[in-house]
Order: sequence, then C-alpha cells, then structure tokens
Amino acid sequence: MSEILLQIDGKEVKASEGMTIYEAAKSAGIFIPTLCHHEKLTPYGACRVCTVELETAGRTRLVAACVYPVERNMVVRTRSVKVGKTRKVILEELLAHAPDSEDLRRLAREYGADADRFEKEPAFCILCGLCVRYCAEIKQKYAVGFSDRGPRREIIFIPEVASKACWDCKECFELCPTSYAQAAYVLTEALAFPDRASASAPEE
Repeated sequence: MSEILLQIDGKEVKASEGMTIYEAAKSAGIFIPTLCHHEKLTPYGACRVCTVELETAGRTRLVAACVYPVERNMVVRTRSVKVGKTRKVILEELLAHAPDSEDLRRLAREYGADADRFEKEPAFCILCGLCVRYCAEIKQKYAVGFSDRGPRREIIFIPEVASKACWDCKECFELCPTSYAQAAYVLTEALAFPDRASASAPEE
C-alpha cells in the first residue's frame, strides 16, 4: 500500500491507503471520541460523535472520522469550534434516548452538553449497532438484529437463535455503551424462554 501524508490538528501524519481518518489519528496518538466504533468490526458511522472538520482545496466540511478514508494532503481538525459545537448537539440528542449512559454522561461533561436540552424519549438505545455487528461479524450467530425503521427502529434478540447462541456468550453486553443490549436480552429471555430465565434468577 502506498503511503499518504495528511495533516491532523497541525501535525503531519503518515497513513496507509485505505485507512480511515480515525485510524490515522489513532496511529498518531490523536484521540477522537466514538461510541459505535470497534477495531474488530467494519466501520459503521452511526453515532457521529467522531465528527471532524475536513479541509480540501480550501473548502471545509464535517465528516465522520471512523468511515471517511484518508486522502493525500487533506487537512483535518478534530478539536475546532465547529467540531465542538457539533459533538455537543449530537451528545444532547443521544442523551434524550439514553440519559443514564455513563459513557454519554462522561462525554457530555467534556463538551458541556446539556442533558435536558431535548425532550426525553428514553429508548435507552442509541442504535450504535455494536451488538448486531459483533454477533454477525465475530460470532457469526445473528442472534440480535435491527427491527423496523425510522423512529421505531430498535435492537431485538431473535428468540429462536438467542435461546441457543446467547446463553453461554453474552459478549455483546460489554460493548454496549448504554447497557440496553443486556436489558433487551433479559426481556427476551423472560418472554421467550422463561425456563432459562428462572434458572438464571438468583435464589431468595
């Protein structure tokens, strides 16, 4: 692969062709926050917290660093005023859905985001897709997936698959930034295979 030179926050960074801005920044020790990225999974760009400011040919625009490929001589700013304001609004919107998420609260404090700016619609899931992608790409079990579209889109466990695949796994729980994956699985367990739910419940 050919080597690409770009500038990130005023620092010259060497990257390989095919790398994303996020990967190039990480290789140079430059931190970009994200809630939906995992190094073992295909880049997804769902949460948009990794938004950065990109300048090419004198024009600037905002892009998601985890999915945008590096280009020769591009100029990237990860901490500009515009980036800070954008991340703040994104975090405020996400907090309306998952107000109790520790990961979101930590980032909200960093960017001065107002947790009460938007009316609460607590689905407790920010649709980062980590659990879905991990189950499909790493475990290859397809026990969890997306259901519906638009505002009704949600994460669900497929009962007939989850009853066999999830009992001894549950690895996706640790990836979830809001703990929704665990809650969704527990609900599925209680409704679809109550015998197992009873067996896993602590004794009085």
